Amino acid sequence: MREEGVRVSAPRFVVCIDNSDYEASLELHKIYAVVPDPDALKDGDLRLVDESGEDYLYSAGRFVTIEMPDAPADSLTGMR
Repeated sequence: MREEGVRVSAPRFVVCIDNSDYEASLELHKIYAVVPDPDALKDGDLRLVDESGEDYLYSAGRFVTIEMPDAPADSLTGMR
């Protein structure tokens, strides 16, 4: 149960742990950068760019959030 006023922050990176029914779109054990989408997060979904090259919503339960140091994280998201 979430306390009132507690803000849930979106993960920056996730690893796919369940690609059932989406084998062509999601690779198991692959790291994906999450596209910020507060509305999707409220609904229990994550928006990310999948193997099609487009961003789509997927259930957050298909992924595990990972923390990465800034240098590799910036490299993966093309920020530098």
